[in-house]
Amino acid sequence: MKTIHVTKAVGTVLCHDITRIVPDESKGAAFRRGHVITEEDIPALLDIGKEHLYVFDPEDGYIHEDDAASRIAHSAAGTGIKLTAPVEGKITFRAAYDGLVDIDTNLLLELNSLPDVVFSTIHTNQLVKKGRGIAGTRVIPLVVQDELIKKAEAILETQKPLIQIRPLAPRKVGLIITGSEVYNGRIEDKFGPVIHEKFKEYGSTIIGQRLVSDSQEMTVKAIHDFVQEGADFIVLTGGMSVDPDDQTPASIRASGAEVTTYGAPTFPGAMFMLAHLGDIPVIGLPGCVMYYKASIFDLIVPRILAGLNVTRDDIVALSHGGYCEACPECRYPVCGFGKGA
Repeated sequence: MKTIHVTKAVGTVLCHDITRIVPDESKGAAFRRGHVITEEDIPALLDIGKEHLYVFDPEDGYIHEDDAASRIAHSAAGTGIKLTAPVEGKITFRAAYDGLVDIDTNLLLELNSLPDVVFSTIHTNQLVKKGRGIAGTRVIPLVVQDELIKKAEAILETQKPLIQIRPLAPRKVGLIITGSEVYNGRIEDKFGPVIHEKFKEYGSTIIGQRLVSDSQEMTVKAIHDFVQEGADFIVLTGGMSVDPDDQTPASIRASGAEVTTYGAPTFPGAMFMLAHLGDIPVIGLPGCVMYYKASIFDLIVPRILAGLNVTRDDIVALSHGGYCEACPECRYPVCGFGKGA
């Protein structure tokens, strides 16, 4: 950016809006930033007291903030992203469809380490609706050197994409309600309806629900039966604590499933189990999922449905932000629960 006399500015690009004020009538932009100065503009500029202008010349190796933001945005955006036109140098990223927002946070930090580059996002691994604003980018000055944007593009090329929306794939879910008290009819099952509703919201279908006692043999058989019936996601509820009668974790292991984790650093949801029987996720849900609007279920199941490979490290990372404050009026997901990882 350089200062130039208005009479010598023809062919250069205006770096800032120029306001025209008509007393008691109007106040607005006479010329917008990015405008290319012409001979016809000179008298009008002089009439509003502008003898000198901030301009830039692309031949000097500089580019306008709108062009810089556009190049960064297109390099960063993956599938499921819709970009807005630049508004005062800023481009907004919006979700093109419902899904899980997936952000490479390491890449995000590396990009923002460049001087004058700003890229801000919502927290990763959130469910978002179509049209929601999820990120924005711009550069700080009105103009930047082209070399800086080339560096940003090179960083973003190392591991694409920085941000994307992963749609949730519908699953056929086998639901197993454990507990002799429910199996024998002593109490009513209230866990099943909660899980039915949650998976319905995610676009998946419960293909069957079975009640089993605290018998390990019966629970293992129910798991294997659902596999034979074509379930590609198996959920077991209850029996997840360390009481002698709580056999769900042992039953999951006995089914042949490989356990990723038993226990999660989240409240509610500490007694959670994630395992896989071949390619089929098998999860054990503690009773808190039945009572809390937001729990470990809401942090992990959407990731699985979005095709992410949830590892033990991912579960451990939930410790930062994994404590629910149990607000009198739950505001989830508009709160910090689960937002640390």
